Amino acid sequence: MKLVLKILGGIVVVLVMAVSTIYVFATQRLSRPIEYTDSSPPIPKDSASLERGRHLATSISKCVECHGADLGGQVLADVPPFRLVATNITSGRGGVLPDRSDDDLLRAVRHGIGVGGRPLVLMPARNYWPMGDNDAGALVAYLRSVPPVDRELPATEFTLLGRFLLLRGEFDAMFEAHQIDHVARREPPPPADTTAAYGAYLVSIGGCNGCHGVDFTGGPIPGGPPESTPAANITPQGIGAWTQDDFFKALREGVRPDGTPIDSTMMPIPLTRQMTDLETKAIYEYLKTVPAKPTAGM
Repeated sequence: MKLVLKILGGIVVVLVMAVSTIYVFATQRLSRPIEYTDSSPPIPKDSASLERGRHLATSISKCVECHGADLGGQVLADVPPFRLVATNITSGRGGVLPDRSDDDLLRAVRHGIGVGGRPLVLMPARNYWPMGDNDAGALVAYLRSVPPVDRELPATEFTLLGRFLLLRGEFDAMFEAHQIDHVARREPPPPADTTAAYGAYLVSIGGCNGCHGVDFTGGPIPGGPPESTPAANITPQGIGAWTQDDFFKALREGVRPDGTPIDSTMMPIPLTRQMTDLETKAIYEYLKTVPAKPTAGM
């Protein structure tokens, strides 16, 4: 019996040590500070800039998709191996704005880096990194102007299994701060016009590749529910026959040229319909220039 107890005790010690090791190393990975270099643009106060910031937060960069229409945050997923929470980014109770400087907000948006230099989870910083100074400043100005929302939320948390998978690199895609050259020189965005260049800028800060893929060939949506409709191929091979009117109708009414509806549970039609004519035309012009490729997985 003593021998059995010693063996069981040894197993318990090993298990405790293994669990402790996973927690320690996973915590270090989650908290490892990231160095970055950037210059913070001035934060405007005029009404036109605030409106531009609102427009960015809704129809272009779509902050409201994760943080909610009121930007008060929400629990995005709470199933093993993690709980993912989009922060309350207002000045209300539970909101982070009172404790964040403008530099903190800019660093979070364009670099995906939070307080203490830690990488933020699910922050699409690769898309937002090219955001021009005027747009970044307008977005921060708008966030400062949003009515406070009192909503206290739990923190994002990984279970033991989640932390183990984190150490294996299974969740690397969730931490885009590790995928950015934080000291690279940012080129100013092109002038706002109906050009392919401006369309490319909007597609980037709009995160279109998050669903449609880096080469816009569509297919299963990364991280989406297994039953979700695959994203469309929006290269010229997929929508090359679409006219500009067809493209407008798709983004504003959620209808394809053949009359079939686009799945609005995945494609944010209520947000894309708020884009201006200039923005929609620019995106259309850009998508005509990307390489034509077959749909992913086909």
